[in-house]
Amino acid sequence: MTPDQVINLGSSTIQHGSSSDRVYLMELEHTDMPGLLDRINDLAIRKEYGKIFAKVPEYWAATFAKDGFRTEALVPGFFLDQEDGHFMAKYLDPHRADDPRQKEIDQILVLSHNASTRQLKKAASEYTFRRCTLEDCRAMASCYGAIFSSYPFPINDPAFLASTMADNVIYFGAWHGNELAALASAEQYQQAGHVEMTDFLTVPEHTRQGLAGHLLEIMNQELRNQGLTVAYTIARALSPGMNITFARAGYQHGGTLINNTQICGDIESMQVWYKYLN
Repeated sequence: MTPDQVINLGSSTIQHGSSSDRVYLMELEHTDMPGLLDRINDLAIRKEYGKIFAKVPEYWAATFAKDGFRTEALVPGFFLDQEDGHFMAKYLDPHRADDPRQKEIDQILVLSHNASTRQLKKAASEYTFRRCTLEDCRAMASCYGAIFSSYPFPINDPAFLASTMADNVIYFGAWHGNELAALASAEQYQQAGHVEMTDFLTVPEHTRQGLAGHLLEIMNQELRNQGLTVAYTIARALSPGMNITFARAGYQHGGTLINNTQICGDIESMQVWYKYLN
């Protein structure tokens, strides 16, 4: 499956493609508005996508709402700890607006909230945690390729991982000896003051060791030291482990993105969790 592509419309950044069957407005530049809204609508209609997903500052939320978008998740102070961030959706395919697995999604949310007060499990002494380097890209790509048969970005390509390291992404890993056991990344948006915690992976033989939780704890501290104010994630709604991991780390639930992201060949609903780092 061909990964969706990232392009610029004016000074704004979008991702689009048949993989997730959507247009995703990743970064909105104020100077592109209001014409940007017409451009992403035209692209979605021309490509016959089922959904438009947009991260929208509070200032423009009413404009998007008038065009048929609805807020599916909200992160207060998302932009520079001053302006709320709306995660908004417009469904060109009305059937996509409902997830038949909603009951299971709700049950996982309840589990996550109930687990939020538990202490982080102590990591086994044989694991070491550190920031990844360019020399790790081949091993990282191999792990991502083995776990995710398809993904919105080509994270199974060492060259892609290296290019993101040179841009705005920091990767963190857990090692068992010389073997990579778990991974995660932090995608920084310095001008907006927030960071996305994403691309979590644990190699099957190393599950139930609490590695994702320890990686997240290290990432929270690292990004706090870099002056970023809000951390968030878009986690698979049907993954109890990841939702529990973020709830235990003190993240708050912002909302559910319905049928939003293609992972491993299926378009899945996602949960937004957020935390103030400062």
